[in-house]
Amino acid sequence: MDELRAIEQRVLWLATRIVDVANRREPGVIKVGGHQASCASMVSIMTALWFGHIGGEDKVAVKPHASPVYHAIKYLTGELDRSYLTTLRQRGGLQAYPSRTKDPDVSDFSTGSVGLGAVAPLFSALTRRYVDAHFGSQPSARFIALVGDAELDEGNVWEAIADPATAGLGNFTMVVDLNRQSLDRVIPDIAATRLQKFFADAGWHVATAKYGSRLTAAFELDDGDALRARIDAMPNEAYQAMFGLEGDALRSKLLDGADPAVRRFAQHLDDAALKTLVTDLGGHDLGLLRDRFAECDQEADRPSVLFAYTIKGWGLPMAGDPLNHATLMTPEQVDAFRTQVGLDEAGEFDRFDPTSGPGRICASVGGDINNALASPRPQIPVPIASRPATTSGSTSTQEAFGRVLSSLADVAGVGERIVTTAPDVSISTNLGGWINKTGVFAPTERDDHGGADRLLKWAPSPSGRHIELGISEMNLFMLLGQLGLSHDHHGQHLLPVGTVYDPFVLRGLDALIYGIYNDAKFIVTGTPSGVTLAPEGGAHQSTITASVGAELPNLHYAEPAYATEVDWLLCDALDQLSQPEGMSCYLRLSTRPIDQGPFSDALGRYGEIGLRSHVLAGGYRLLDRPDDGRPGVTIVTTGAMAPEALAAAAQLDHEGVQASVVHLTSPDRVYQSWRNSYSSASQSASVIRQPSHLHRLVPRDERARPVISVHDAASHSLAWIGSALGSHQLALGVDRFGESGTIADLHELTGISADSIVNAALVALTTLDPSDRGGDLHQ
Repeated sequence: MDELRAIEQRVLWLATRIVDVANRREPGVIKVGGHQASCASMVSIMTALWFGHIGGEDKVAVKPHASPVYHAIKYLTGELDRSYLTTLRQRGGLQAYPSRTKDPDVSDFSTGSVGLGAVAPLFSALTRRYVDAHFGSQPSARFIALVGDAELDEGNVWEAIADPATAGLGNFTMVVDLNRQSLDRVIPDIAATRLQKFFADAGWHVATAKYGSRLTAAFELDDGDALRARIDAMPNEAYQAMFGLEGDALRSKLLDGADPAVRRFAQHLDDAALKTLVTDLGGHDLGLLRDRFAECDQEADRPSVLFAYTIKGWGLPMAGDPLNHATLMTPEQVDAFRTQVGLDEAGEFDRFDPTSGPGRICASVGGDINNALASPRPQIPVPIASRPATTSGSTSTQEAFGRVLSSLADVAGVGERIVTTAPDVSISTNLGGWINKTGVFAPTERDDHGGADRLLKWAPSPSGRHIELGISEMNLFMLLGQLGLSHDHHGQHLLPVGTVYDPFVLRGLDALIYGIYNDAKFIVTGTPSGVTLAPEGGAHQSTITASVGAELPNLHYAEPAYATEVDWLLCDALDQLSQPEGMSCYLRLSTRPIDQGPFSDALGRYGEIGLRSHVLAGGYRLLDRPDDGRPGVTIVTTGAMAPEALAAAAQLDHEGVQASVVHLTSPDRVYQSWRNSYSSASQSASVIRQPSHLHRLVPRDERARPVISVHDAASHSLAWIGSALGSHQLALGVDRFGESGTIADLHELTGISADSIVNAALVALTTLDPSDRGGDLHQ
C-alpha cells in the first residue's frame, strides 16, 4: 500500500503539472484550459484500478476531465514518451479529452462528449457477448466506465441502463466519481441516494465506497455512532465546505448544532487530526477501492455500479471549493507542491527508479496493459451484387434493402458477420426477411410462446443475428459504434447494419458523431425519408438529414432511387467496412414504389459494368437527350424525386424545352469528387486537374443551361451544384415543416412536384441571360 500511495502522489503531481504547463502563457493570451480539480478527484480511483486491478484485455473509458491522469499513468507505465507531457491541448500533442483516434497513448474509448463515454463500454460488453456467442469465447475481459457524477444528468445514460439488451452484463462496472460537484454547483445530497436507487431498480449491483478505513474505524469507537450520524446528516454543501476550512473554523462547522456526543469525540483530536479524519472519504482509500472492484467482479449476472465518494481538488489547495472546476494553481502553489512530493525542477518529470518498489510496479503494469496496435481489418468477400438487376415492375428502395440483406444472409463469409440492430422498428424498416432467416439474438434460448409459428419468426437465441433495442436512437448509434469497433476490441470483424426512421436519425446524432469520430465502421439506413412518407405527417418527415449525411466526416451518404442501386451501394458499403480507408455509410431510403423502367433504360445505355461504376461514383444521366438546338435545362435529382424529374422533363419537352435528367445516387460522393478535383489542382501547378464526376455528368456545352435541382430534403442540400458547374441554379426542396396528405399534395405544398420543376425551369429560361455566368438565382 505504501508503494501504491507513492504512485498515487506521483500521478497527482504529473496530472497537475501537465495542466499547469499548458497554461503557462504570456499576459493577455487566452487560457488554454484544463481541469486540475477534476483530475485530483479521480487520481485514487485510477491508481487503484490501473495498478491494482485491471489486466491487458480489460477496456476502460476515462472521465473526460481526467485525461491528464490517464496520460500520467501511461507515462509512468512506459507507453507515453516524456516529450508529450508538455503538449496538452497543442497541435499534435495530448488531446483535451481522451481520444482513441488522436492521442498518442491510444485510449480504449473517446470520452469528450459527456455521457457517451459513460455507456460506450457497456455496449462494448454487449458486443463481446455477441462475439462470444457467434465466434467462440474470446479472452476474458472486463469493461469499465469512469464517470463524473454530473454525467449522470445525461439522459442517454439512463436510456442505456434501462435497455433490456444490456441486462445481465456482469463484466461491466461503472465507477462514479461522486465528488458532488458539477461545473457550477454542489449537487444536492438527495441526488446520490436517488441515483443509487435508479441503478438498483434497473437490476444492477450497487456498491459504495463512502467513508475511508480510518473514519470507518472511528465510527466503532465510543461516540463514533454519533459522529457518523452527524456526517450523514450534513448537506453536501455543508460537508463540502469543510475541505476548505482549517482549525477552529472546521471544528465549528462540524460541531455547530451537533449532538454533545460528537463534541466529546472531537475533543480528543487536535485540529489537523480532526480534519484528516472527518474528510477521510472512500474514493481516496486505495485498499477499499480495490476491495470494491473485486466485489463488483463477483457479480457475474448483472452490471455493477460503484459510487466512490471523493473530493474535487483532493490534495490540492482548491480542494472542495465550489467554484474550483476550472481553477488553476498559481506558480507558487505548484512550486510548493513539487517540493511536497519530493521532486525538484530538474527531475519533476522523471519516472520512478526502475529498481524501486513503485518503479517495479509501474514496469509490471506497463508490460501487461499497454494497448497493442490493432491489426488491419480482414478483407471480407462481399459480392458486388446480391441478386440480378431489377429492370421491371415497381418497388421502393426500402423494400429493395430488405431483399438485398436477406440475400446476403446466404453468402458464405459475409452473412455470418452481418449483425443488424434497430430501436423497435425492425419490421417497419423491412428487416423481417433477414430476421426470419437469422433470428433474434439473446444470450440464452427464450420461449417466444408460438411466435416462431407466425409470419415473423421472432425466436431469441444465442445464434440470432439481430439485436433488438428499445425505442432509443442514442442506444442504436452507441451499439452500432461498438459493433463497428469489434475487430479492434474483440478480435472479430463484424458488419453492423442499423435501421431507424429517418427523421429520428437526429435524435441519436450525438452518438452517431461519436461513433464515426472513434473510427467505428457501420451502416445505418434511415427510412422512410422526406415528406414523400406523406400521410404519416410532419413529425415523421425528415428534411435536414441529407445535409447531415453529406457534412459528417468519415461517413458516406447515399440516396438511391432504384432497387439495383440499393444492391450495389449496400454491397459496396459492406466492403468499405473492411477497407483501411473505408467509411461508414448512411443510406437514406423511401417507402415510395418507383417504376424500374427508367433504370432499365439506363442499364441498356451504359451496360451493367458502366452503370454500376457511375452509381458508386455518385450518379448518372437518367435521361440523356441529344442537343436539338432548343432552349434547355439540366434537372438534377436524387432518391424518391426521380419520377417527378422525369415527368417534368416530359412536360418541358411538350413546352419546347429540352431537359436532361441527372440522377445523383450519392450527392456526397459527387460533392467530394468536385471538391477533391478543385483542391488537388490548387495544391500544385504540376498536378493535372481531373474533371470531377459532376463535370463528367454535365458536359461543357450543357453548362450554359440553368440547373434545376430537386430534393425531398432542404433545398440547400443540392444548392452547391450551380456553383460547381458555373451555371445558374434554382434549388427546389422542402423548406417548411410537413403535414399529413397524399404524396401529390405534399409535393405541391412544398414546391417539389413535377409542375414546380417545370415552372422553375421556365422562370430560369425567361429571366436569366445565359451569357451572364456570374448571376445568382439560388432560391
